[in-house]
Amino acid sequence: MVHPDYTVRFWGVRGSIACPGPDTVRYGGNTSCVEIRCGDHLMVFDGGTGIRLLGNELMASGRPAELDLFYSHTHFDHICGLPFFAPCYDARSHLRIWAGHLNDGKNIEAVLNKMMIAPLFPIPMGIFTAKMEFADFAAGDELRPYPGIVLRTGPLNHPNGATGYRIEYGGKVVAYITDTEHRPGERDPNVIALIRDADVAIYDASYTDEEFPAHKDWGHSTWQEGVRLADAAGVKTLVIFHHDPGHDDDFMDRVAADAAAARPGTIVAQEGLVLRP
Repeated sequence: MVHPDYTVRFWGVRGSIACPGPDTVRYGGNTSCVEIRCGDHLMVFDGGTGIRLLGNELMASGRPAELDLFYSHTHFDHICGLPFFAPCYDARSHLRIWAGHLNDGKNIEAVLNKMMIAPLFPIPMGIFTAKMEFADFAAGDELRPYPGIVLRTGPLNHPNGATGYRIEYGGKVVAYITDTEHRPGERDPNVIALIRDADVAIYDASYTDEEFPAHKDWGHSTWQEGVRLADAAGVKTLVIFHHDPGHDDDFMDRVAADAAAARPGTIVAQEGLVLRP
């Protein structure tokens, strides 16, 4: 059963660095940002450069934005869009920001503050006029941000840590698993638990299996591993995500064809893509 009030929209699908240009027009060049709507509730996963476009659309509606922003982690490509997210400068808006990968006394508010201070940025986060709340948790915690919405979380294998999410709503499941490195020949039990029987599983497939050995310990995975995990966990639709900036549209077309042949129904994420679990 399709739930028209449960939607997934992709605003940024790249990893590492934004790569706009004539060779990335079809799949998009913005870094990670995924909008998930559960009924009236807006949840955003990661605040890469794609979040600027989402913010512009929210402001164009004329209504104050109320949303929860969940970070997988705070590497720059996943947070650099926040200073350009228009609702932050709207006093009517309300943002709740979550992160589950930080430790050693760090918290998400302090990390974002540090990004927006001289000499890295001209204005501090204090210039935001929206109501801002910050919620730190530990990867593995279960979150219930609203009645009827359950987020299960788990740690991912990434330098400095990262968090994967499983969003359960209306009997349907969407998993958001980005910035994780698999161990060849093994299935990561944390990832398997998060994607088990998911209707949609968004997975970090920065590389191909052929490219992977040259990028060991970089913290990313492959589309072929995504297929293996999806098969092992009974995923309905696998979505390949976090495309390497060096992979142009033609390369991604080949990945799309190969992945669809390996597992029919597999989708390569593109900016603007909307899915309904």
